[in-house]
Amino acid sequence: MGHDTLKEAVEGLNHGEPFNEHFLMAVATIGALAIGFLPGAEPQFPEAVFVMLFFQVGELFEGYAEGQSRRSIAHLMDIRPDVAHVEKEERDVSPAEVAVGSVIVIRPGERVPLDGVIMEGSSALNTVALTGESMPREVTVGDEVVSGCVNMSGVLRVRTTKSFGESTVSKIISLVENASEHKSKDEAFITRFARIYTPIVVAAAVLLAIVPPALSSLIYHLPFSEALPTWLYRALLFLVVSCPCALVISVPLTFFGGIGGASRKGILIKGANYMDVLAKVNTVVFDKTGTLTHGQFAVEAVHPDQYDEHQLLHLAAHVEHFTTHPIGAALRDAYPDEATDGCAVSDVEEVAGHGIRARVGDKVVVVGNTKMMDAVGAQWHNCDDDRGTVIHVAIDGMYAGHIVINDKIKDDSREAISELQKLGIGRTVMLTGDRHEVAEHVAQTLGLSEYHAELLPTDKVAYFEKRGTGCEVRGTGG
Repeated sequence: MGHDTLKEAVEGLNHGEPFNEHFLMAVATIGALAIGFLPGAEPQFPEAVFVMLFFQVGELFEGYAEGQSRRSIAHLMDIRPDVAHVEKEERDVSPAEVAVGSVIVIRPGERVPLDGVIMEGSSALNTVALTGESMPREVTVGDEVVSGCVNMSGVLRVRTTKSFGESTVSKIISLVENASEHKSKDEAFITRFARIYTPIVVAAAVLLAIVPPALSSLIYHLPFSEALPTWLYRALLFLVVSCPCALVISVPLTFFGGIGGASRKGILIKGANYMDVLAKVNTVVFDKTGTLTHGQFAVEAVHPDQYDEHQLLHLAAHVEHFTTHPIGAALRDAYPDEATDGCAVSDVEEVAGHGIRARVGDKVVVVGNTKMMDAVGAQWHNCDDDRGTVIHVAIDGMYAGHIVINDKIKDDSREAISELQKLGIGRTVMLTGDRHEVAEHVAQTLGLSEYHAELLPTDKVAYFEKRGTGCEVRGTGG
């Protein structure tokens, strides 16, 4: 027990930084063990054990809190890509080995390893790990892709524009890993205080051990060796009592525990200095998808032009039977009898960025966006329901209606906004990549102060950069 403390003390000496809590505890423990060998002194072995034991218990709690915090944010590391398929080399390599300007191939289901521009192919990208938006982003030739997204459908050939170290995913991971480096004002003060205080304590302990025995020898003519054990013992007690480890450990541990506790609730705090700021916050800015909403699509409404609602939903769910797209999952969930109603599905054809065509029984059913409807010659029309994403359906070349799919608001979002307002938060703002109509519906439902819609991730950053410099504010009227 305590060997790691002695090791830390030796490493501090080797690096020219001897005055830390490990050094003080090492001196106090070794001194308590050695004091019994001085002439006339009593052994203090139990004291030596308990000094180190109490310190190790504190270290144990610190290590436990750090471990819990790191595990609670470890899921963020899942966005790190493992491999890149370099076209020229015809082999799989680590993303860190790929040079800027190389052409990489990204297959369906794989994570985008590097930032780049699409040279060939089209697909849908799942960006939820980066932006929180559960609606996949449709991309095609000329569009930029960022690392950390998941390619959901088509094969993409991408020319890289950044090295792995400069890529989006690397910057996010670095942000998480270095969160503890952003110290609060209290932590910074304690660190500076310890660097000044510790040498003073060590010097005072040395003087306490030497000066009184020396004065006794000079004034009272007592042997120096007789008084030395008593005052050496007192000096060691002074070292232990004066050790600033309680401050040096407790303050960072408190903040680190707070960061870990917040991360277990799904809140990522970049560092302890930002926790200090939270005490003065009067404005809270939210992302929408996955924060105020579930991040999972569900059917909001069915608007048939021919057929009835049940038939339209039934045919659309069958067409989406084999897709991994979140919209397809929402349609299947809305028609749970799809797998047992006996309808045969064949000739499935998925058109990336447009939709899906399939034969259901004796009908050719097409489900997709307006581009897909134009491609099959269906005379589609707009939907008056602006609450979500509109999915159009054509049957045998004739427009059959549309289905509104939306991301459901969490049951406790309204309560959370209300509680924040009771705590003195004057402004609640929502930033989202969704349409203005969807954003307005969510903002009014939750009683938010403001919302900003149709934003890219860079636009959300720009909002913070322009905050307080005359940026446009869009209100909800509530």
